[in-house]
Amino acid sequence: MQRAERLLDMIQSLRRRRRPVTAETLASELDVSVRTVYRDIGALVRQGVPVRGEAGIGYVLDAGFDLPPLMLSPDEIEAVLVGMRWLSERADPVLARAAEDVVSKVAAVLPQHLRPILLDGALFAASHPGEMPADQVDVAAVRAAIRNGRKLSIHYSDESGHATQRMIWPIGMTFYERVRIVIAWCELRQAFRHFRTDRLTGLVALEERYPARRADLFRRWQKEEERAKEEWERCKREGSGLPASAEGSVAA
Repeated sequence: MQRAERLLDMIQSLRRRRRPVTAETLASELDVSVRTVYRDIGALVRQGVPVRGEAGIGYVLDAGFDLPPLMLSPDEIEAVLVGMRWLSERADPVLARAAEDVVSKVAAVLPQHLRPILLDGALFAASHPGEMPADQVDVAAVRAAIRNGRKLSIHYSDESGHATQRMIWPIGMTFYERVRIVIAWCELRQAFRHFRTDRLTGLVALEERYPARRADLFRRWQKEEERAKEEWERCKREGSGLPASAEGSVAA
C-alpha cells in the first residue's frame, strides 16, 4: 500500500470513531507497525489535518473535518453505485429520485479516470418488478417527520384488514426487499411498534414535536429488539412457543 493511500485510510479509520483510538488498533487495521502509525499521524498533523491525542492514549479526528468527494476510492465509488441503485428500486419516489441525483453529483466531481466506475459500473442491485406493494400515502412525509422529530397521525390497516387510527412518534425506517417498515413509539399501545408503509391508509404530519429525543428513543428500541432476539433464541433452544415480546411488535 502506498503511503498516500495509507494516510487516506487512516483518516477514514479516525472518521469512523467518536472516541480516541490507539496506535496499536490503527496499526492492526492498516497492517503496519505502530512506529509507522506514529510517523503517519505526525505527517497528517503537519499537513493540517486536525488529529488530537498522543502516544499511549489514543487519537481522535476533530469534528467538522472532511475530505472532498473526489478523494473517493474505487471501492467507495462502487459502494455508492450499488447503494443508490438499490434505493432507486426500493425507495419511495422522492428518495429514489434523490438517489439518482446523488450519482449525478458524485460523477460531476470525480476525476475523469474514475467516472466510468460510477457511470458504467457493472455492479447491480437485483430488482423485482411488480412485487413491491404500492404505498397509499406520501412516504417522504414520514421520512421528514423522522428527521424533525414530529408526531404523525395515521390510519393503519393490519394484515387481517382491521383498521385503526394511531398517534405515533416515528424514529426510523427499515428498507426490506419488498416492504418498508416505520419504527415508531405508538401512543395507543404505549410501546414501540412497526408499521408497514403500504398499510398506511391515511397520514397527517403534525407540527407538534414528540417529547423525547429521537436518538434516546432509538437506543431504547434497539435494546428492546436485542432482548426480544435473545428471548427468541432461548425459546428456540428450549423448544417453547413464541415469546410474548416478539408477538405483535412486527404487525403493529
